[in-house]
Amino acid sequence: MYDSPSKRPESQDELNRLDTTKLPEPADYNKTLIKLMSSMNLASREWIYRQYDHMVRTDTVVCPGSDAAVVRIKGTKKGLALTADCNSRYCYLDPRTGAKIAVAEAARNLVVSGAKPMALTDCLNFGNPERPEVMWQLIEAIEGIKEACAALGVPVVSGNVSLYNETSGTAVYPTPTIGMVGLIEDLSNHTRQWFLEEGDLVALLGESAPSLGGSEYLSLVHNMEKGLPPAIDLTKEKAVQEACLKAVRAGIILSAHDVSEGGLAVALAEACMNPDGPIGADIEIDPKSLRLDDLLFGEAQSRIVVSLKSGELEALKAVAKEAGAPVAVIGKVGGNTLRINSLIALPVDRITDEWKKALESYIRS
Repeated sequence: MYDSPSKRPESQDELNRLDTTKLPEPADYNKTLIKLMSSMNLASREWIYRQYDHMVRTDTVVCPGSDAAVVRIKGTKKGLALTADCNSRYCYLDPRTGAKIAVAEAARNLVVSGAKPMALTDCLNFGNPERPEVMWQLIEAIEGIKEACAALGVPVVSGNVSLYNETSGTAVYPTPTIGMVGLIEDLSNHTRQWFLEEGDLVALLGESAPSLGGSEYLSLVHNMEKGLPPAIDLTKEKAVQEACLKAVRAGIILSAHDVSEGGLAVALAEACMNPDGPIGADIEIDPKSLRLDDLLFGEAQSRIVVSLKSGELEALKAVAKEAGAPVAVIGKVGGNTLRINSLIALPVDRITDEWKKALESYIRS
């Protein structure tokens, strides 16, 4: 590595400054959710992955579209779950926190699939490290990866570095991409992100908190890439992941989906779009002190949306309490509409249509 000193950019303070009290809230939350579901960061990638064979050798257990890919280990009841994650906007606003979130989200994507995270590889994509501000980003990101790996008990087993990614002197956003693999001990207990049956309860593991900084909502609706990314408490993250994995392995949880880009409303919409048949949900969430747009679209970390039978609720509460993870029932699966408080009421078919067609429409336009 170059012997160039690292230096926090002087512009970083202004970049991280955000007064959410000055942001107008949406006049129509239905339109806002549709806009988010159609964004290039959140829209379906089906137009791409349907063009190749993802069932090679019939080892695929979970087809593309859920939080992680799952493949069987032939001759055993075990499986492997695999995922890749990074939010470069978070890393641009705070490379250390952004890198920690990349590791945590990758692990969360495996856990919600029923897998215990085992190891990761990274690809560190940055600009010219001879510039002190880029070297600062690189060092901060590496420290963030190290902190998250130590807290979650996931070793880095390989990786590579791609530097000098610039155009006309402008660097790419710092992008420490994380690839992670986990082990499912018994494939009969693997989970997917989609709601399954009418009448199932919907619960939230983890807690919401103010988190509009660096969000997809802030970028798409307010044309701002500012503020600090969501704070992440790795102790709380580990507790939520442990509770989820234990409940999945015990057969308590029927579906699980992590809350990430787009926030809780997007996660709930994605959970409704079961490829075996879309299904709605009635959701009622106490905003407490949160702005309504923050409640729906804030990207607070360490949250997982799960569904379960009503008879399993006390078992889930017991598992969550033992792990030290908050849990609350927020609704019920059913119907053909996603309703959230009195703010959102959209047919799942419409959400699905907008989500599915966005990428192909953009490419062909």
